[in-house]
Formats: sequence, structure tokens, C-alpha cells
Amino acid sequence: MEKTHATAMLHDGSMIDLEVQGQGPALMIPVNPATIKAAQADEMQKRGVEPLLGRSLVDGLRDKFRVIAFDYEGHLLQTPQPDTLTPINIANDLLAVADAADARQFAYYGYSWLALSGMQLAMRTDRLTALIMGGFPPMGGPYKAMLTVNQATHEIASTSKEPSKTSPSSAEKTDWNSRVIALTESQTRQFVTLYQALQEFDDRTAQARITCPRLCFAGSADRIVYGERWKNTVVHIAAPLIEQKAELEALGWEVRILDGLTHSKAMLADAVLPVILPWLISRLIF
Repeated sequence: MEKTHATAMLHDGSMIDLEVQGQGPALMIPVNPATIKAAQADEMQKRGVEPLLGRSLVDGLRDKFRVIAFDYEGHLLQTPQPDTLTPINIANDLLAVADAADARQFAYYGYSWLALSGMQLAMRTDRLTALIMGGFPPMGGPYKAMLTVNQATHEIASTSKEPSKTSPSSAEKTDWNSRVIALTESQTRQFVTLYQALQEFDDRTAQARITCPRLCFAGSADRIVYGERWKNTVVHIAAPLIEQKAELEALGWEVRILDGLTHSKAMLADAVLPVILPWLISRLIF
């Protein structure tokens, strides 16, 4: 299947690579589409990261959609934006990627903080044909808890002589405690900047500004408990979806709860594709 590449200029002037593959309605997914080398893949798996996640999602979607894949998170780790990673700048970055891919109208799927990024985009443009948020609730989002976690991570990175080794703990012991991620001061500060900008954000009021078809999902066991260095913060992802399911549906969301899955497990391709692929086909291809 034909594959093309392009680059987009982000708000800070840096350039990000994107891969476009498949035919059909445009679908933008912020994932790394590269095939990871064996040695690097082994190291990623030791840290609890699925090395072929992006590639698996692209391969699973490209038969029906024109998939625009770009490693936004990876780019931010390589080229941090410590003072400017704000919701409006993220939305502008995503629109720049769409422009570089010649996608006037496009659907968007993001997971975790990239899901909340999609919501911020949906509020600011009429170009979205569909929005899918995985692993982050569109209403009742844990913005305060995530600020606490990221401030603590930034403090660790700022005071340690070595790069911070952050490891969320407890509820997802297998998934999270095995992760040891070296982060620098500037890498961590950009997410403090993001969540600080979201502290006054009212995601309930914002619902009126999202008009495209929309789907949200999370694993039923998506509750992340951080350790003492992160002030024992608990991040609730599944609970707002479960508790507000009827209200979300009344507001136009379709809600899926993936039984027994944690935050890490619900992002994997074998969990995601059975949820998003038929939904996207029903909304964009009919």
C-alpha cells in the first residue's frame, strides 16, 4: 500500500515527521508509526512500553482510512516545549499536521493526554469529522491530580543530579512499577505548563463546543495510584466514564468501558481496534 511522508512546522518552529498511508476518510493518530529495531524494542518492553503500538494501529486502520500518523509525544521528548505546551498551541500543532497532510477534514484518535489534546482541538475547529478519546474522560477529567503528579515529577527532575526515574505505583503494579523513565527538567516542565493551563478549564461547559461525532473509552480498572514521591495521588480515569455514562450519552458521546483493563492494557491495539474501527466505519463510511 502506498506510503507517503511529509513534515509539519509546529508552533515553536520545530519540524515533525508524519507518515500518511491508506485511502479513505482522513484519520489523524499521534503515534509512532516506525518499526522499532529489535534491541530498542526489547528495552522498551522492559519499561512497559509496547514498541509496535503505533505500527499496529496504522496497519489495522489503513485499509479503510487515510491514516496520518506522527509521533507527537516522542517529538516533545526530543524537542521539549517547557514554556509553550499550552492547549491552544497543541491545537495549532495538530492543525499544522493536518495541513501538511493535505487533510482539510479529518477524524482524530488520541489516548491519555493525547486524548485531552483532541478535545482541545475539537473545541477550536470545525474541521473534525469525528473525535475519539481513549484513556481520558471528556467530563470530570483529572486535571488537578495530573498537575500534582507532573509538578512532583518536575521537582524530582530539577533536584536530582541524575535524570529523574519516575515510576507510578500501586494500582497498576505490573504495568507501572516496571517502568523507569529518565526525564529531564525541560521535558517534565512542559507537562506542568500544560496542566497549569487547564486548571480553570470547565470540561462540562466545554461540551457545547464539541459538535462532531464522538466516542470515549477506558478500561474498567483504569485507576492509577502514584507513590509517596507523587504525594500518593490517585488519578481516576474509568470512574468518571462509569458514573457519568448516561449524562455523557445524553450530550452526544458514545461510551465504551473495557472490562478489566488497566490504563496500559486499554491502549494496546488488540483492545483499541475492535472499539474504534467499527465505530469509525459507521460514522465516516456508512
